[in-house]
Amino acid sequence: MNSDRFDRQQKTTRLHLAMESEDVLSRIRELPGRCGSMEYFETRLLDFSRGELPPTSNKRLGTMCVQVPEELLHAMGASSIRLCDGSYAFDQVGAEFMPAKSCPLTRATLGKLHINQDFWADKLDAIVVPTTCDQKRKMAESLTAMGYPVITLEIPATRDTELAVAYWQESVKRFALQVQDITGVKLTRKKLKEAIALNGESSRLFRQLQKFQQAEKPQLYGVDMFLVMSCYFIDEQASWQKAVRALLAECEGRPVDKQVGRAKSPRIVFTGSPAIFPNLKTPLLIEESGGLIVGDECCSSSRILYDAVAYDEDQLYDMVPAVADRYMKPCTCPCFTPNDNRTRKINELLDTCKAEGLIYQSLSGCLPYELEQRPVSEAVSESAGPMLFVETDYSPEDVGQLSTRVEAFLESIQNRRRKTT
Repeated sequence: MNSDRFDRQQKTTRLHLAMESEDVLSRIRELPGRCGSMEYFETRLLDFSRGELPPTSNKRLGTMCVQVPEELLHAMGASSIRLCDGSYAFDQVGAEFMPAKSCPLTRATLGKLHINQDFWADKLDAIVVPTTCDQKRKMAESLTAMGYPVITLEIPATRDTELAVAYWQESVKRFALQVQDITGVKLTRKKLKEAIALNGESSRLFRQLQKFQQAEKPQLYGVDMFLVMSCYFIDEQASWQKAVRALLAECEGRPVDKQVGRAKSPRIVFTGSPAIFPNLKTPLLIEESGGLIVGDECCSSSRILYDAVAYDEDQLYDMVPAVADRYMKPCTCPCFTPNDNRTRKINELLDTCKAEGLIYQSLSGCLPYELEQRPVSEAVSESAGPMLFVETDYSPEDVGQLSTRVEAFLESIQNRRRKTT
């Protein structure tokens, strides 16, 4: 591609991204009863879509998955930024490099790092790509060919054997040495303990937010939770924590009889392929149609900070394996087999949230989540309500059809409710 054509494509893509982000946020702002403190997260995400990153003097490492141990990065003086992208504008660019049947998230991420290479090459000291699926493995090769320094974080296919646990822990130790080489900062007991505490505080705050989302009268929309966690991908933790505390204070100060959405809205648990800003198409349609997402089982939201690091002794030989365990043992990613832990957690969520239905999203080309749809459907307790499976991508073309299916599903829940009362 000649330079003039590339410049035109770059300008057009950035314009489309800005319009896409603004459109999604304008629709979210129309949802009734939202908290004013959400403005911080909206502004931060808009700034990011315009190419503005939080200032830092640290080395900056891009990550491709929640399996990357953040505590190790922070303990060695690195800032992390998750590069997984939800933009249709970048998806169209990435389609030039990947097959049409590939995952839109992977295409969009590759498209972003290609079209904005002049920006990201200057901002990133390395990109960490966990081997969670075949498409990310191959994407690592494409990124290397583009000139990005790539660290491949090897993940076993199972987590239920001693050999798999040992393999993962060795992989994490090797990863720690690679990060140490990049930052020039030695991993110490004190720094790792501080990093674990920092992430632990983020986890504590997130759990408090979940309580307001799952309450009998919810104070937070599901799309707002996705915005908060999309912001967590890109923000400095101290700034993010401050904004979450302000949001919590507003939720706590609201009248007890007030809630977001409509009274007696169908309560939905959302699961499946990640919903990453600005691609909040399915969650937003659910709540625009009168449903409320009171819980989710996604690697773009609740799976990020659900579990904390637990160690016995504050020594590196105990803390590093404990960090590794936090990222594998409780993980419900379908890259692992068997994955009974995921169906168990979904059933627990349906019960805890008093949900009336489950909506399972699979992005087209995302085979791990598509393959797990059937076992999840069979394992979900019928008493917990029906399940709707939707396959979609980043394109806006199926919004009308998807909206009709979501509305019909929510109506079926209300009809079921009437029959049981």
